[in-house]
Amino acid sequence: MLDFCIIGSGISGSTIANLLNKKYSVAVYDKARGFGGRSSFKKYKDKVGFDHGLQYISPKSAKFKTFTNQLIKKRVLKKWGGNHLFLHKTVKEIKNHIKLIGTKGNNSISKHLLKKIECNFEHELTNIKRLNDHWELTFKNDVKQICKNLILTCPFPQSKKLGQKYLNKSYLNQKVKMDANLTVMIVSNKLKQSNSSYFFNDDMLGWAAYENSKKRFKFKYDLWTLQSTYKYGNKFTKDYRNKRKYYTNQLVKKFEKLTKLKIKKIHHSRIHGWMYSSNSKPLKQLSLWNKSLKLGLCGDYFGGPRLENGWQSAHDLHSKIRYGK
Repeated sequence: MLDFCIIGSGISGSTIANLLNKKYSVAVYDKARGFGGRSSFKKYKDKVGFDHGLQYISPKSAKFKTFTNQLIKKRVLKKWGGNHLFLHKTVKEIKNHIKLIGTKGNNSISKHLLKKIECNFEHELTNIKRLNDHWELTFKNDVKQICKNLILTCPFPQSKKLGQKYLNKSYLNQKVKMDANLTVMIVSNKLKQSNSSYFFNDDMLGWAAYENSKKRFKFKYDLWTLQSTYKYGNKFTKDYRNKRKYYTNQLVKKFEKLTKLKIKKIHHSRIHGWMYSSNSKPLKQLSLWNKSLKLGLCGDYFGGPRLENGWQSAHDLHSKIRYGK
């Protein structure tokens, strides 16, 4: 029987799995087709693709800076250079703001941490049941798995729903403000511009990243990732699947208007809705561990919303498990 089953391969899931794997048998399950959770990399052709979730990492704490510096030395991370155009009028710009990205995609950290761990993709967890001394997990594809300990790293609403029979009322009664986001990925003709990214002052379009500027690939066309504001995402993400073309056109037109760039031809486009893209009101605690039930929760909604918070949450949970708190 597995010692630990971990749900999610994002920064929290990959970090806690890596820490626990040094002593226990561990397996990771994720509903997506690949690594990274909200740090996933969407391939277009071979090495050519988009960071359609997390855009970059900017370390704050000393411990996380040490961790990212180690990954730079191992060529897992690198600095994202170029000119990053800051156009927002109410958010204060941080000068010398470092932007770190994965060398092969922003899921590089998860891939690195999970390289020695069994990972099962396209496994969406639908039910958990405590049976005497172990957990029974049921997945959407009818696969069942048993384990001694269970760690949930999925977003707060999903973890809350899965664990409602086992989590205490004080936790279940807490509220986390989750924000949505619409992300459009386009492959276009070469545009005459020299910026790596744009941070807009707009109600609809919040961000645009020029993927070619990350120097992971050379390609005859331009790749752009356009991300809506949370305000726009919260309003329209629920129903975007029925109007994919409409929302894609809306964000592309807004991009052209704000940058004064003209896209002559779009060779490929894709839109993705992140229902739980970020959190503007996280929980104050760093993680949750029920020692008697062997059930743990961690994620960036504990102290979030940054990727760094997810990493810190996983370390906090590991400490509770290790020292029996």
